[in-house]
Amino acid sequence: IAIIKAGSSIFHLNGMEEGEFPALPPLSGGKQIKVSQNTLKELLFQTSFAISRDDNRYVLMGMLLQIEEQTAIFVGTDGKRLSKTHTAVNVDADFSGQYIIPLKAIEEMQKNLENSEEELATLYLLEDKVALEASHTLIVSKLLNGAYPDFNQVIPTSSEVSVSLHREELSTLLRQIILFTADSNSSTRFTFTDGQLTLTANTLEIGTGRVSMPVDYHGEQMDIAFNPHYFLDILRHTKDETVSLDLTDSFNP
Repeated sequence: IAIIKAGSSIFHLNGMEEGEFPALPPLSGGKQIKVSQNTLKELLFQTSFAISRDDNRYVLMGMLLQIEEQTAIFVGTDGKRLSKTHTAVNVDADFSGQYIIPLKAIEEMQKNLENSEEELATLYLLEDKVALEASHTLIVSKLLNGAYPDFNQVIPTSSEVSVSLHREELSTLLRQIILFTADSNSSTRFTFTDGQLTLTANTLEIGTGRVSMPVDYHGEQMDIAFNPHYFLDILRHTKDETVSLDLTDSFNP
């Protein structure tokens, strides 16, 4: 029992026997992957925002870590958007595996990783668990069971149009046009014309918003609609000055 006294207040807290506290699982049998803490933190940051927060498909509430051909691939999706990042890792060339890490564990990992390229983080990959050792912290989490969707089928392999966009300018336009959307499920029309991108949103309750920016697009007019909140999330989780937007047609991802 722990007793806490503060002025006229007194509290008795029941404890438990030391031997009853869960022991950390052995990690020696797991595959170890070492990567700089800053690199891993960035990979998780660029992917975790797309993970589902509330979904009937249990596996979508986790991040997929896929190891193949000495590459670690991180994937997050909620069924409407998908984010994929990767980095080279020093493992055996024939080693491969898939691990679905719960979102809560990913968030804890991000909090405990430093912005340091010199300090290394170690991931321990076991059959039913994953662990992260970074600095003086060890985080252990169970993996989610289930088959993760084949993300390669979702990502287009070719595109008809590729446009380079200034990230910060497009972010500003999206923040403006979002004011004319009724809710988080509303869409914004992207209209590409010769040398210009125009964003348009129209709602009965609020009105019509229209903003534009110069772009290096040359060709026939193309109209395509996106959820502006999702699109802005993508831009928030990238740091390059420009982003490349590849389009197939007006109806497909």
